[in-house]
Amino acid sequence: MEQIPLIVSTDWLEQRLGDPQMRIVDATTFMDISEAGGVPSVYSGKPSYEKEHIPGAVYADLLNELSNPESPLPFTAPPRGHFIRKMTQLGIGDGSYTVIYDQGALVGNPVVAAYWASRLAWQMQYEGFGNIAILDGGLPKWKEEGRPLTAVSGNYPLASFTGQRRPELLATKEDVQNAINDDTVVLINSLSPEDFRGETDAYPRKGHIPSSINVFFGSHADMETKRMYNDAALREPFEKVGALDPNKKVITYCGGGIAATWTSLILNKLGQKNVAVYDGSLNEWASDPSCPLTTM
Repeated sequence: MEQIPLIVSTDWLEQRLGDPQMRIVDATTFMDISEAGGVPSVYSGKPSYEKEHIPGAVYADLLNELSNPESPLPFTAPPRGHFIRKMTQLGIGDGSYTVIYDQGALVGNPVVAAYWASRLAWQMQYEGFGNIAILDGGLPKWKEEGRPLTAVSGNYPLASFTGQRRPELLATKEDVQNAINDDTVVLINSLSPEDFRGETDAYPRKGHIPSSINVFFGSHADMETKRMYNDAALREPFEKVGALDPNKKVITYCGGGIAATWTSLILNKLGQKNVAVYDGSLNEWASDPSCPLTTM
């Protein structure tokens, strides 16, 4: 089967609706940050999916079904067997390709980043699933363009899966500790500049991991058109920090391993394949007093 692009347009997807080899997945999750600050509230997008979605789409519940229920941290990767079982029940596996979309990063915030879709894509890649694309602009762009919607739940045949886990895509706390003083590793903080500087209180401690560089997850797409910038514009901030150097490894992190997957996907799109996501991110790091943070 031909490899599909990492990012596909709404035109591209609509032309292929009904393709028996395609699986469409709605990965919508809602994160709401109060104006007063503090820890964000997160809730499932399943009720929204049941109201309307792209024809053929099934719903993947990152919050309730595709995170590790035994972990003290939210949104950590679940056991491999659990994840594969859920994916194959949705009809995703060998012999198909998958297009994932969501409804945006943050409730009430115009920033454009399909990081819930990229989170599912990263988990799939980690477990060895291939041929995955993210829908550029997601459901908001699709709706603005007047494309078809339905309330009828998607349904694909039970799938089988034979891929192998790719452990190199996941970074642990120990990997990040070792990377702080390693010139061959680029640490990228994907959060807002305010989070990076320690001006918010969303995490147990303020600041960023020493030696890490801030490339904001919301800086890669146009808020008006909802389209991702072209590759030349995307490359600029990453080239400045050396993240596209083929001789270096990149580790991305954020608050809970969500926005970091968006950064990872864009780096992959630009040709940097040696990228790992710190799954625990600041939820784990900032909870451990022995792990250093800085606001400098």
